[in-house]
This record gives sequence, structure tokens and C-alpha cells, in this order.
Amino acid sequence: MTTRQEEITREAIKLIAEKGIQGVTIKNLAHAINVSEPALYRHFKNKTSILLAILDSFHVLMPQSEIIEIFRTKTPLERIIFLFTEHFKKFAETPSLVSVVFSDEIFKNEKVLTEKIRELIEKNEKLFLNLITEGQRKGEIRNDLPAEHLVLLILGAFRLEVKKWEISSYSFDLVEEGTKLLESIKTILIN
Repeated sequence: MTTRQEEITREAIKLIAEKGIQGVTIKNLAHAINVSEPALYRHFKNKTSILLAILDSFHVLMPQSEIIEIFRTKTPLERIIFLFTEHFKKFAETPSLVSVVFSDEIFKNEKVLTEKIRELIEKNEKLFLNLITEGQRKGEIRNDLPAEHLVLLILGAFRLEVKKWEISSYSFDLVEEGTKLLESIKTILIN
């Protein structure tokens, strides 16, 4: 993504947080970054392409090489904790991302956005299912419950914690509360 595209997506995220998805118009974005509407179209062909860029940028937490190294040296449970911690940090750094990633409005009328969200959900479910299954196989994670149910429990808890933070107008430290939640999740996974 170019520097200008990053600037446009940052402004789009701010507009979503302030005005909802309807507030993200080419006119509003052009005004926010002080360019003409035609100038904005040189970077993105439409609003949907901007929203897709936001969603694509969210799942890139760190360089792939760092993820590979972390995954090579940590146990499945440590990888789960690491991924959740990184997501809590990402949301804490950019609270308005919550409005994009967990916005039901985005799903409704744009098939391509619905597909992107579905793809991201399935990718996360598969990642966590693989980690839990590996942890169960190695005896690190309890195997008396189906891995699929454990995935739903932890992903649902994560989503609820983030939404509570957003609804409270970010009134608590998400990383701190997220860390406490992760300790509880860890207890559930290993007992």
C-alpha cells in the first residue's frame, strides 16, 4: 500500500468510528485529507476498495518472518496467547479498527465485503483450530472437549471483550483486561 493509500485508509477508519459506515464517502474522505475527489480516485477506485484495504491491513500484525520465528519456538498454547495479545494491542493502538472489523453494517449490502469478512473469519477459525488440535495432540490442551467448541469459546470471548471496550467508549485498558481474560482462557484450555 502506498503512503497516500495508508493515509486514506486511516481517515476512513476515523470516519467509520465517528459517523458509521455511511460517513465514509469519497467526498468526506477527500475533504478529510484535503484533496479533490478525482485525486482520491487515483488511489482507490471506490469506497468498497477502501474498505477491503482496511480489512486486508488488519490481519497483517507483523512481518511474516517474525510470525514464522515465533511459531517455530513456542508451544500451541503460547501461540494462542501471543496472537490474542497482539490483536488486543492492535485494537488498543487503533480503537476505530473495532468499528470496521466488528461492524455488522459492512456485511449487509456489499457481497465482496461479506466474502472478505467470511474469509477472515474462516482463516482465524482454521488457525485456532489447528493450534488447539496440535495442543490436544501434544497433551498441552485439554482433549475432553471438541477443539471446535474451544475455538468458539475463545474467539467469542475475544470478540465480546473488544466490543465491551468499544461500547464503553474505550474506558478501560484493553490490553490489561485482555491479559486477564487470556489467563482465564488459559485455565479453561489446560484443565
